[in-house]
Amino acid sequence: MGPRLQHLSRRAREFTVTPAQYAIAAYAAVGAFTLIVMTGAAVRLTGSGLGCPTWPRCYGKVYPPLNTHAVIEFSNRLVTVPVSIVAFVAFGLAFSRRPYRRDLMRLSALLPLGVLAQAVLGGLTVRGQLDYGWVMAHFSLSMLVLAAAVALAWRAGRSPIDHEPGSRPSVSDRTLVLAARATVALGALTIVAGTAATAAGPHAGGSPGQKINRMDFDGSGTMDFVIHRHGEIAFVFGLAAVGLWWLARRRDADALLRRWATVTCVLIALQGAVGLDQYETHLPTELVWVHVSLATFTWLTVLWTMCAAGRPQPRTTPSRAPQTLEKQPLSTYSPEIRA
Repeated sequence: MGPRLQHLSRRAREFTVTPAQYAIAAYAAVGAFTLIVMTGAAVRLTGSGLGCPTWPRCYGKVYPPLNTHAVIEFSNRLVTVPVSIVAFVAFGLAFSRRPYRRDLMRLSALLPLGVLAQAVLGGLTVRGQLDYGWVMAHFSLSMLVLAAAVALAWRAGRSPIDHEPGSRPSVSDRTLVLAARATVALGALTIVAGTAATAAGPHAGGSPGQKINRMDFDGSGTMDFVIHRHGEIAFVFGLAAVGLWWLARRRDADALLRRWATVTCVLIALQGAVGLDQYETHLPTELVWVHVSLATFTWLTVLWTMCAAGRPQPRTTPSRAPQTLEKQPLSTYSPEIRA
């Protein structure tokens, strides 16, 4: 190895990232993955899902033709580049963060893996002519990767002792923690039902004239059935969110938990209003995009609420301190205890 390579290698080993700097990278990952979800929704709602019918190239070229749908679909592919860079940077910086934390390294590894999985799934979606199964899986995977990014950002902003096995502080209110987790599960179910409603509706991703395999198990009644089931699940999700908010207030939970529970309830209320409006106005593209965007932000806030809730305290916590004190000589304790 030459002197220059040795110098670069030494500089790389000496490069370190502070906890505050790494937290910025983690939050950037959350923003990047949120952006790609919203641009992907725009592709689908403008009927540009097959604007580039080949993958990874567009009509066999590295650039799209001057066609509106092709440009929109290809632009979404280009957005993947900075998102991928942010994901790989967050993963790489986890090794240089000081103090080093294994939990952050493992969580950050999910981001580039998610990008690669999304790229493969996106290609299969295009090759499958926007079959509703591929499209639903594509969006659902985006939500899972976004959940990993939220977990990374939350942990990156906390001290290491919060996540050391056996030493992370537990929340005394077990009911509150379990309620927060149940709300997240209902939120995930609501999102899956929402993807099914879109898959059965007029915004399945293709432009007029393109044959798209939409969800169709009851003929013309499929869309109505799926939309109503989505609305019912969303209603239960909203009740759960309000119940969590009420429980957090009643039991005087941490201020951060109460704040995010409030934001979640407000976003769900907005979602309900937009959902009813778009149904009454026969699903205009702009309102559907707002609906998807609000769903993404609601997913973020409900995840953040669950993080703020922490984990439940064990049902029984055996005390072994007296036994330990009896077995150990006094000289082993700190000067304060001996005094």
